[in-house]
Amino acid sequence: MAAFQQRKAQRLARADTSRKGGLDERAAPVVQLLNGRARFCTTSSCAGRLLLAQGSAADINSCEIQKKDCTWLMVTHETCVKDDVMTALEKATGDVVLKFEPFVLHVLCQELQDAQLLHSVAIDSGFRNSGITVGRGGKIMMAVRSTHCLEVPLCHKGKLMVSEEYIEFLIHVANRKMEENMRRIDRFYKRLELALRTAASANNSPSEERENCSVYVRRRKRKTIREQGVDTSAKEHNEELGPEDDAESKLDIFAEITI
Repeated sequence: MAAFQQRKAQRLARADTSRKGGLDERAAPVVQLLNGRARFCTTSSCAGRLLLAQGSAADINSCEIQKKDCTWLMVTHETCVKDDVMTALEKATGDVVLKFEPFVLHVLCQELQDAQLLHSVAIDSGFRNSGITVGRGGKIMMAVRSTHCLEVPLCHKGKLMVSEEYIEFLIHVANRKMEENMRRIDRFYKRLELALRTAASANNSPSEERENCSVYVRRRKRKTIREQGVDTSAKEHNEELGPEDDAESKLDIFAEITI
């Protein structure tokens, strides 16, 4: 536990090296909710975005994602309009793609059960590409991801390869995906808040301890009765032990007979 807290403190003390240099407004409540709990530490996040990304002419034929030489002609974490896209495309000199990238969140978890709780909430909220990884050093990472992405080439070597009508259609599709992304984030936050509160209540509740103590006392009574050789009627026995204990007693008797 101490090692996790030290790792969390070091992680949160690092400077934000993302292009934006800070949290996305829509992702901030989820990040703050998790970092406010001792068992979680967020390592990266993005609320989801629509962007026009420009790379070199060779990038469009590559199977690998090229980030080093990538330029963003336009980026927004909200829905967009056709004029914004067309204005950005006027600056194109290479290969340009229109992308929608949904909400993503990476969380360092103290124990596997913590990651499993997050995973369950993420799946129920619509982030069905979420997963858990465990590193060799025991580092447990939970990734919240979705599958409703979009990536469409628009320009090649600065030349627009599609019609404006098609671009308008793509923007409509991308905006619908962004709206769904926003709904999923809100749903994830609400369900996560409830799950964390429920888990905290369960950990602090003494009911399980009392139940275990009660079972122990009843079993001690049965053992004492056997050792003292007290002969009780079936009625008295049932009154003493109750329905569940009577069933256990019958199983004990059966075991003694078979032995």
